[in-house]
Formats: sequence, C-alpha cells, structure tokens
Amino acid sequence: MSIFLDKNSKVIVQGITGSEGSKHTQRMLNAGTQIVGGTNPKKAGQSLDFTVTPVGPGNATAGTVSVPVFGTVADAKEQTGATVSVIFVPPAFTKGAVVEAIDAGMALVVIITEGVPVADTAEFRAYAEQKGVQLIGPNCPGIITPGQSNVGITPPDITGPGRIGLVSKSGTLTYQMMYELSDIGFSTAIGIGGDPIVGTTHIDALRAFEADPDTDLIVMIGEIGGDAEERAADFIKANVTKPVVGYVAGFTAPEGKTMGHAGAIVSGSAGTAQAKKEALEAAGVKVGKTPTETANLAREILTA
Repeated sequence: MSIFLDKNSKVIVQGITGSEGSKHTQRMLNAGTQIVGGTNPKKAGQSLDFTVTPVGPGNATAGTVSVPVFGTVADAKEQTGATVSVIFVPPAFTKGAVVEAIDAGMALVVIITEGVPVADTAEFRAYAEQKGVQLIGPNCPGIITPGQSNVGITPPDITGPGRIGLVSKSGTLTYQMMYELSDIGFSTAIGIGGDPIVGTTHIDALRAFEADPDTDLIVMIGEIGGDAEERAADFIKANVTKPVVGYVAGFTAPEGKTMGHAGAIVSGSAGTAQAKKEALEAAGVKVGKTPTETANLAREILTA
C-alpha cells in the first residue's frame, strides 16, 4: 500500500519540453515512474525520446522510451488514461496549468514550481478542493512511493520501500530523513512545500497515513512560522493512533526574520520551533532536536 501514488499511476508532465521538465522526466523514468505523456500546446504531436537507466529500487527497464507530447491535459488524459500530472512551468503560468489539470479530471496534481504568487495558490487550491482533486505543492519536491513511482524531483536512490510514512515542509530535510532511515524504508514520502498556502497539508498526509495499513509509523517534519504544526498536533491527538515522530526546523532562527521558505517567519512567541515542539509533545509526539535524533527516535519505536 501507499498513499496517493503507486506503480499503476499514469503520469503526465506539464512543461515536459522545457529544461526542468525534460531533465526531471528523465529522472522519473529512471526511477520506474509510468510517464505516459507530456504537454506543450506549441509542440503537440511531437514526441521526446529518453534513454532509461534504472536508478534505485523500482520497475524501470533499461532502454529507450518515447513520450508523446499533447496540446492539452484533456487530450493527454483522453489518449493515455493518465490520472496524475506534475507541473514544471514558470510561476506566471502555474495557475493556468493547475486549473487546466483540474478541469481535465486529474486525481493528483503535483506542483514543483517555486515563486508562485500566494493569491494564485489560494485560488487554485480552493478550486481543487471544490473539484475533489488532491494537490501537492507548490514549491515542493513532490511525492515518492519507493520502488513504485516517483513524481517530482526527489532522488530515487536514497531509500527503498518500508513501513514509515514521511510528510515534510522541507525538500532537503525530506531527503535527509529518507537517508537517515534508509535501513527501514518508506511507504510514501511527501514534500508538501514551505509556502504559506499549500495543497496537501500535514493533516491531509497524517489522515492518509493513518488509514494506510502498510504504514506503521509517521515522521512529520515542520519548520518555524505559521501554525500548521500546532493544528497538526491537535489532529494527531484526536485522530491518529499510530506513533508519530516529529522534527521542527529553526530552533536557532532569529525573531522576525524570514528563513528560507516564504512561510517560515516568526512573530513573538507564535510560530517558534519551541512552541511547535511543545504542542506536538503534548499530543504524544516524540520530537527530536536534530534530524539524526529524530531518525533515532523513529528507529527505537519500530525496533522496540
């Protein structure tokens, strides 16, 4: 089992002919992702050839794969049966690309682009909720179900399949935690992005991991700013029966300074790493002060 993504997921790449889109399509194919098409209105009818070199655990097969380019997401879905779209387009065009994917009936839309205006994100997130579409991102590394499918920019060779579910605001901390716990492995790892508004929240992922019979433990990585982690703590206390281990980045961040992600700003006592740590611990979550300490806490629980 996994959440949101598995080996049967058929994926299209919006912006496949751009430098980032083509580069990461290559990496996703190497990881065994079932890429069935891409979109570029100006290059419909063409195809791109990729030489697949399998990387990491998965079902990739060495050889050449020809990926067709469609004019619209609707055309791609109609001709391939795709249900997942990953978006590599510039910020100014991201809202239009997301809305197009939602209108085409994609079940999951993963938005890698950073620098998307918050007003745009608020608009397409509300539209996705109205239509029942799962968004991940923007400004995120995407989602990986190791050994099955990898949609986004997460390196596929850090870890293999296992029993841990991971949800993280930070891309690099996602990768580090996957590496730290590579001896155990992951059911699914999601980088939800660090913008003030994102599609999939900590709570969305926690709910899905709680319902997944093959996830035994959840690791949740947050960071300073906002109240997402406090709200997640309330949700865990009321709804999650599986053990949760947490880490909050930013214990040494100075007050009033934006650190890294657009959402990571602290004002007074609200949004501090210490406040988030206390809220999580009050909900029964074991919180590490460093990624390595957090990984060790998870390992101790699973090997007890």
